[in-house]
Amino acid sequence: MAKAVEPARQLMPDTISRANLLSRPFFEDKVRAFWMLQAAGWSGYLLLRTVSSISNELSVERIITAIIESIVGYCLTLLLSTLYGTYRRMPRITGILLTLGTLAAATVIYAVLDAFTVSFIKMAEPGISVSLVLAALFLNFTVLAGWSALYFGINFYLIVEQQIDQMQVLENQASHAQLAMLRYQLNPHFLFNTLNSISTLVLLKQTERANVMLSRLSSFLRYTLANEPTAHVTLAQEVETLKLYLEIEKMRFDERMRPHFDIDPRVVKARLPSLLLQPLVENAIKYAVTPQEEGADITITARLTGERVQIAVSDTGPGLIEAKPRPTLSTGVGLANIRERLVQAYGPDHRFDARTNPGEGFSVEIEIPFQLEEPNREAA
Repeated sequence: MAKAVEPARQLMPDTISRANLLSRPFFEDKVRAFWMLQAAGWSGYLLLRTVSSISNELSVERIITAIIESIVGYCLTLLLSTLYGTYRRMPRITGILLTLGTLAAATVIYAVLDAFTVSFIKMAEPGISVSLVLAALFLNFTVLAGWSALYFGINFYLIVEQQIDQMQVLENQASHAQLAMLRYQLNPHFLFNTLNSISTLVLLKQTERANVMLSRLSSFLRYTLANEPTAHVTLAQEVETLKLYLEIEKMRFDERMRPHFDIDPRVVKARLPSLLLQPLVENAIKYAVTPQEEGADITITARLTGERVQIAVSDTGPGLIEAKPRPTLSTGVGLANIRERLVQAYGPDHRFDARTNPGEGFSVEIEIPFQLEEPNREAA
């Protein structure tokens, strides 16, 4: 049984490599593509010439003439490909003039060689006559001009494809840089506030609380620095990070800050940009918890609606009428940052709504596609 399985295992790498070869783009290896097109094109030309010759008169001489004609054309176009490759690197006008001159010279050479072949095979006294050259000239020019047009057309196509690929790479790099910039724009005020709180605890000799706060801050910063700035994380990871952040802030605000989480278990594996919700929670702390002596409740909810994930962050603060206008709506980086990150991550396939009710708080709702895998990004 083992002997029967072993040959199959040996064949598998060959099968896989052959499948990979067939799945590769045709022009990925330009040299291989050129030789394949060259062989296929002139084989087709030979077949057509042979069929045309046989349809008129079945003779060995006509078949030999078609074979020699195809071989000569094959060799001439190899020389043309080398010369054209040189002309393409020259200034445009010079390259065009040299290309036309080379095509004319190659047509004459092709016609002369064809005429000599015909006279050598079919005539008792081989020789080159003007009538034979003129008779072959039109067909030879058509073949070489068609080959030249195809050569430059394919190379122009490859140049355009290369430029498109380069533009896509640059766009990906720009998008990656913008996402990283947006990610690093997250308001660092909490870091300064936390360090000031730790400093105060140390001065008050409350070393245990200072140590706990410093440990939590370290864990939070480790998460923010360890993750790729453009990475997507699961909603469960995002919630855990929010809880870590809120634990740090709770040591500052104690019972004045009352966080609540209502997460649908079906969406815990949904992916979203890392630290997308942190600015919303920070916004709620700054404008709902801080200005009120009694503090405020902060609620984070997540629901699955069809194939969409709906996330909301709301607070019981004074809203926007009784409190000062929130700069994150226009001039700051909080909500504007989130909008930009959502656009970068999902394009138009998302919803972002901010609502306020005077005296009843402020809420932000986000709706994104339900995705379980990291979106693919091309390496730069």
